[in-house]
Amino acid sequence: MTALSPFAAVILGVVLALWLGGAVWALASGQRMRREGTQAQGKFDRLAVLLASAPAAPVIIHPDGRLEAADRLAKWLGKTRVPAFVSELVAEDGGLEPDDAAALSREIAAVQRAGRSFALAVRGTGSTRLLLVRGAPAPPGLAESGGVVLWIFDATDSQSEIQSLKEQVEQLRDALEALAGLLEAAPFPMWHRTPDLRLSLVNSAYVRAVDAENAAEVIANGIELVEVAGGVSPQAAAAEAVAQDAPMDRMVPATIDGERRTMRVVDVPLGPAGIAGYAVDQHELEQARVEHRRLEAAQRDLLDRLSAGVARFGADRTLRFWNQPFISLFGLRQEALADAPLFERVLDQMRDARRLPEHRDFPAWRGERRNWFLSPEPQEENWLLQDGTHLRVYAQPLPDGGLLLIFEDRTEQVQLSSARDTLLRVRTATFDNLFESIGVFSADGRLQMWNSRFRAVWGAPEDLLATHPRIDDLMRAVQAQLAKPQQSNLVRELVRAATVERKQRTGRVGFADGRIFEFAAMPLPDGNALFTMLDVTDSRRVEQILRDRNEALEQADKVKTAFVTNMSYELRTPLTTISGFAEMMSAGYAGELSEPAKGYVDGILQSTARLSMLIDNVLDLTQSEVSGLPIERAPVDLAAVARDSLERAREQASAKGIEMAVTLQDDLGRVKGDARRIGQAIDHLLENALRYCGRGARILVHGDGTEEKARLIVSDNGPGMTPAQQKAAFDPVERADQARSGGRAGIGLPLARQLAEAHGGTLTLLSEPGQGTMVTIELPRG
Repeated sequence: MTALSPFAAVILGVVLALWLGGAVWALASGQRMRREGTQAQGKFDRLAVLLASAPAAPVIIHPDGRLEAADRLAKWLGKTRVPAFVSELVAEDGGLEPDDAAALSREIAAVQRAGRSFALAVRGTGSTRLLLVRGAPAPPGLAESGGVVLWIFDATDSQSEIQSLKEQVEQLRDALEALAGLLEAAPFPMWHRTPDLRLSLVNSAYVRAVDAENAAEVIANGIELVEVAGGVSPQAAAAEAVAQDAPMDRMVPATIDGERRTMRVVDVPLGPAGIAGYAVDQHELEQARVEHRRLEAAQRDLLDRLSAGVARFGADRTLRFWNQPFISLFGLRQEALADAPLFERVLDQMRDARRLPEHRDFPAWRGERRNWFLSPEPQEENWLLQDGTHLRVYAQPLPDGGLLLIFEDRTEQVQLSSARDTLLRVRTATFDNLFESIGVFSADGRLQMWNSRFRAVWGAPEDLLATHPRIDDLMRAVQAQLAKPQQSNLVRELVRAATVERKQRTGRVGFADGRIFEFAAMPLPDGNALFTMLDVTDSRRVEQILRDRNEALEQADKVKTAFVTNMSYELRTPLTTISGFAEMMSAGYAGELSEPAKGYVDGILQSTARLSMLIDNVLDLTQSEVSGLPIERAPVDLAAVARDSLERAREQASAKGIEMAVTLQDDLGRVKGDARRIGQAIDHLLENALRYCGRGARILVHGDGTEEKARLIVSDNGPGMTPAQQKAAFDPVERADQARSGGRAGIGLPLARQLAEAHGGTLTLLSEPGQGTMVTIELPRG
């Protein structure tokens, strides 16, 4: 083995060192690249997971039409696999609606040509799923030049949410409009302030109260309803309501319509929305309170002057008022009543003075009288005292829970009544067996004499009649016999007229058992009044039968009108469906139609349009007969409306060979009304003329006017009409008879007349057999 030279050894060492260093560097670089590759792979995996969980499915379209897409696109399109080419995606069976597929194809081509972005909503075939497609040119490195990247989003849920939000917005808008209408219709001033206390909204009542032109003027000028009261301005009161976060209520003066009024003003804080307020006029209430105090004082003065004893107790059953006759009648001491004793204590004092009826169980009797405070109706009793005094006691519960007692000394009246009872019984026997019901009332309204027929008719007990009751008491006792108890007032008034006014009166009254009587009250020479009653039940029953029959006929007419209206509305739904499908077929949604099929579809559309117009006419005619047609009020150019109607009728006129002429003078001008309704009236007149005129006839439309009214004339040289036909044209009964007999019962002329009358105008018909027909519509300018 040859030994290396020193130089060769050095060279070899250097080479080995360089080789070792390169190996170390290569190993280090490999480790670094491996780490970077691992990081890149992890990042790639994370991006892949992120892309898979993204709400959008990416689609890459290469220039040659190849398509790369996420697997979920197949599920969205209802396919088992993702389309491999864009032609499969936009094909008829690609999973998209045909129109949407065609639109997507055009947008992709536009991106490839012009490089612009697009956004398009498409739907799957036979699916409710909505897909949002956003397209743009593919960036370099993702696809070659001419490539397109699509992001497809499933927007079904978001679209449903958007629709739900739209519906909520519509509901809130309707609620806001309803609230605004309520505020505007409020009869008292209402307003709203912004958080900086400036007026932002006022209603019409506010505008009227401050004598402003409109709400805008009030808001612009900051016109306040009330003045500064007690050093507090309206803005300061609103600020205080905001500070306390509670409604503020105050009474302030205000000048309304030139008068000083007392207003109750309320400010209601609404949080960040500002402050609402309203004002209620309390002037009448304050005046009513003053008037109530005056009336109460006058009532006390009046009660104090009555000859009857009066005592008033409060809700706590303490004595609040009494008059001098009350003290004298019951022998009470005034100082004993000055301490406002209780009701029971007052009764004890009356008993001590021996001025109460004798009762074995006085505490129980007193407890029953205490219930007068709780009685819903007034109570009346007759007390017989030990000394023979007869008292009429009237107990009236008061609204405040108190009780008003009135004691009337009727001793003398009872004695006189007893003396006259004998005379009355003798006189009663004279006519007790008469067929008519007879009663004699004295000048003071008391029943003096009566026969058995009178007692039987009224069902009055003999003991009541024996007391010779006044007409008021008698009617109060027997008013339950009447079909309408309030008719007892009529009987009282007739007796009062005969006894006091000395006038003869008659009337009629019905009883609860169905009987009907005619009665008369006649003054007698001795100052009394004769009251007679005659049974007319049978004749009234015949009259009622005729009246019921008439009401039944009127009700039947209302039912007919309601039925026609409901049926017209019910016919609209299938008619709209037929028309809609026919229009879709005519537009080619169901495929290309043959020429005969197109003719059939056109016939369906014409027939549905004709039927829709007939339904509208029936609704208009029915509505006008029931409650009047709704008419708008706006300036109407009558010449333009007439020309439009002529254009609509020209095709039918040409088909029948009828000549149409028009002469519209400049003074025809405008009227204030409903252009659509006036056009309907002219259409009906033209249609009526075209229907009855034969080939070669001539129809003329003429228009002129004056300062007060405008006139439109539609005339023809057709067969004309007889007077009977003219009458039948506007008579609903005649039209119904024609319809039942198979005749042509058109509603054009009646509806045209009602349209003209709804505008305050008139429609007149002039026709002679063989001379044609002329119909004139006159409409007022205003």
